[in-house]
Amino acid sequence: MDFGTVITAMATPMDTNKAVDYDGAQHLAEYLLANGSDALVVCGTTGESPTLSKEEKLKMFAAILEVAKGKAPVIAGTSTYDTAASVELSKKAEALGVDGLLTVTPYYNKPPQEGVFLHFQAIAQATSLPVILYNVPSRTNVNLLPETVARLAQIENVVAVKEASGNLEQVRTIRQCTPADFIIYSGDDGDTLPILELGGKGVISVAAHLIGKQIKEMIDCYNQGDMANARLLHEKYGDLFKKMFLCANPIPLKFCLNQLGLPAGPCRLPLCEATPEIQQQLIQLLRQYELQ
Repeated sequence: MDFGTVITAMATPMDTNKAVDYDGAQHLAEYLLANGSDALVVCGTTGESPTLSKEEKLKMFAAILEVAKGKAPVIAGTSTYDTAASVELSKKAEALGVDGLLTVTPYYNKPPQEGVFLHFQAIAQATSLPVILYNVPSRTNVNLLPETVARLAQIENVVAVKEASGNLEQVRTIRQCTPADFIIYSGDDGDTLPILELGGKGVISVAAHLIGKQIKEMIDCYNQGDMANARLLHEKYGDLFKKMFLCANPIPLKFCLNQLGLPAGPCRLPLCEATPEIQQQLIQLLRQYELQ
């Protein structure tokens, strides 16, 4: 399964009562696929997965499959800090027909590296789907070390890692200690070009909701050897990459989507609205990039 170079970690649209807006999610998915996204991650962190029930996640997977199946891969976010629950949801996602799994390091309970390895191994062995590991220690308080990635890469269906540690030396080490066909995706839009230079393939993106075609162009330029234009695009959108994280993701993203008339709605508690100061910065950002 080729997931492409630009994978968007989809927001989960909500209605005014903060119930999941499945119709809105389908419209958003169609928009993303028409605007640079090669594949979609459904119910990842950007999709507010910690506040979604198992039933809501399964319904989201099914809703996005309705509009994307046969057009682009659908990758289900299925893991939590509970390995057994992660295995169960992964099996159910596979039965629905998703194309892959995004599996994050267990958060809050801070397992040692052996526990992290066994967690991912259990998920991978429970399904035939390709598994993408997700390392984001700023959120999970656990760093997926390169030697653990290397062990996991020996499992046939563990095919990639989404690296959001912010540590480029760690990315370099992962590239050196994993097979050539093991894929590294940037987990931070601002790190995409540096990770490409270290042997990465692309990005699992937040900003692609807003500038998917431009991110795709940057990666295409790099792959075609046009480093000058790849660098220009990387630098041009650096401010946008940063300001999507003025506060907790996806608060800024959902505000921007709402401003652009795309399905988003509010976040669920404990995430709340952006402050008026941040809202004003985001409005200026949309104007700066002529998105509004």
